[in-house]
Amino acid sequence: MRLRSGLFTLLIFIIPNVINAQITDFEAKTFEDSAGNELNYRILKPADYDTSKTYPLVLFLHGAGEQGSDNISQLKWGVSHFADPKFRKKYPAFVVAPQVPEGETWGGLPNRDPGSATYSMPLRDEPTQPMKSTIRLLDSLEQRHAIDVSRIYVTGLSMGGFGTFDLIQRMPNKFAAAVPICGGGDTSKAFLLKDVPLWIFHGSKDEVVSPEFSRSMVSGIRIAGGSPGYTEYPDQGHIGAWVQAYSNPHLYKWMFNQKLSDKKAQLNKLEK
Repeated sequence: MRLRSGLFTLLIFIIPNVINAQITDFEAKTFEDSAGNELNYRILKPADYDTSKTYPLVLFLHGAGEQGSDNISQLKWGVSHFADPKFRKKYPAFVVAPQVPEGETWGGLPNRDPGSATYSMPLRDEPTQPMKSTIRLLDSLEQRHAIDVSRIYVTGLSMGGFGTFDLIQRMPNKFAAAVPICGGGDTSKAFLLKDVPLWIFHGSKDEVVSPEFSRSMVSGIRIAGGSPGYTEYPDQGHIGAWVQAYSNPHLYKWMFNQKLSDKKAQLNKLEK
């Protein structure tokens, strides 16, 4: 019993330090655009980075609880898997995690209709400032690093799940795949995503963001002729859904196998 207790104590001490060591592989950076707008972000480069090769890039959008200016809180959920040495060897990639300043959002959040229990989610004419800066950051990284522009992916949880839908509805030809978790989007523009490889996740017991938001997007995309993947965890709530999703090895195998078609790559160039 003493041996087991001692081993358990040792593991409690070691595991957080291992995770922290992996997280520190994300370099802290600040991006400033031509208008002087700043965006804090963390970037993980591929293991054994070779500039003669090109690598995929994963954009991660955090949730509302990780807003701020410390440039570390956005790594609390979801991205630690990408920093695991075995994962990095299997899937060498850039991973970029920007941080929304306090009081701001990625966009795409629902508005409650006055006098009713329903919500509307019209896509704003312009992205929020953090999202604008994120889009410009991606363009800058593509110019400065050896990135395979046909293999850029985006995923986000909660506020970042809404942000993921917001971003891909604005730029449906940009991303080779998207993974929104516990989010939602503008169902009137779901048709824009019919050709985007999507795997959507939610928890049936989510009391923070109703699973109806994800279900509605899945339904709208399917009506438009798309075939998004959808996993709803019957016993999970808000946090449990993304813990389960980001622990699923099949998700990463699926995501990193996605690649923009030549047609979409050409459309992406024309849209820039």
